[in-house]
Amino acid sequence: MNGETKRPPQKWRKPVLFVAALLIAFLLGFVPTWFSAHQRAQELNAAQTSLRVRQMQCELASAAIDARRGEYEQARLAASSFFTAARDEMDRQQGSAFSSKQQDALRSLLAQRDELITLLARSDPASADRLSDLYVSFRDIIGSQPPR
Repeated sequence: MNGETKRPPQKWRKPVLFVAALLIAFLLGFVPTWFSAHQRAQELNAAQTSLRVRQMQCELASAAIDARRGEYEQARLAASSFFTAARDEMDRQQGSAFSSKQQDALRSLLAQRDELITLLARSDPASADRLSDLYVSFRDIIGSQPPR
């Protein structure tokens, strides 16, 4: 022999290279798909958060309109729905639609709940003005701030 030793053929080398190539191909397809799915999940969360706020705003507007029209029971139900949704949103640990500053401002609005519901239950015409003022205050609090 001329000083070189021949290596025996390695039967496992081809299957290992094949598996490695398959793994790389899988990852090349998986990573972009996962990234895209993650982005879509974030967009969905932002849309759902925005929707919750807009639904609250709609409930409050509906209550104000119903009270103006003298439909106090419907106004009471819509106002109650608004107050419940606002309280639930503020109680969320993570993913709340409201910043801490907005939550502080909303607490004063939520403090009016019992008095306003009582006015509506008594069919008091003053409730329409109170609901309108509440709507304007809520709109000012939420502003046009994008969801967090």
